[in-house]
Amino acid sequence: MRTPLRRIPGAVLAAAATTLLVLGGAAPASAAPPPPPSLDEVRGLLAELEVEDEGSGSDYDRDLFPHWSTVEGNCNTREHVLKRDGDGVETGEDCYPTAGSWTSVFDDVTVSDPSEISVDHFVPLAEAWRSGADTWTTDEREKFANDIDTGQLWAVTPASNSAKGDKDPAKWMPEQESIHCDYALTWVHVKSTWKLSIDAEEKAAVEGLLDSAC
Repeated sequence: MRTPLRRIPGAVLAAAATTLLVLGGAAPASAAPPPPPSLDEVRGLLAELEVEDEGSGSDYDRDLFPHWSTVEGNCNTREHVLKRDGDGVETGEDCYPTAGSWTSVFDDVTVSDPSEISVDHFVPLAEAWRSGADTWTTDEREKFANDIDTGQLWAVTPASNSAKGDKDPAKWMPEQESIHCDYALTWVHVKSTWKLSIDAEEKAAVEGLLDSAC
């Protein structure tokens, strides 16, 4: 069954926080990556993706995707995601978290040290390069690497981020099966938003997930 990644309305959060404080509990996490479209919408997007073999990654360089750009004030993209996806996050004047906790949906591990959480590019930069980003301008690649409007950036543990590497869903999926539906939905949404191609094996894996996990 799908575990939806949905924001909780502010009024609901405020009421919940007040109730929990009275009862001596803690308020729930307030945010998450932007939720993907519905299953029907994603099936339509998947049908429209260009299917072709991945290009060569021989010329790929991570520096071709400028990342952790400034979002607002002193906050860069990584810090924005840490604030967005954490629970009880407090920050200093430099926007770096000084308190809070983060639960990685890839492996259900919770940490309270911001240095022990990674911000994962959901569609890996190298995967994007092999799927069409090699023809983009540097400005386009920077926007992709700092995209906070789709589910392209997730706070996860370094171990799960490293295990994923630059693999697509045909080669790697999170150990937490409860996230598999949203993983597939988000993968298609990001690829569609950025007009990236999909290879046949990758598409078959995503279709299987949409059929079995959603």
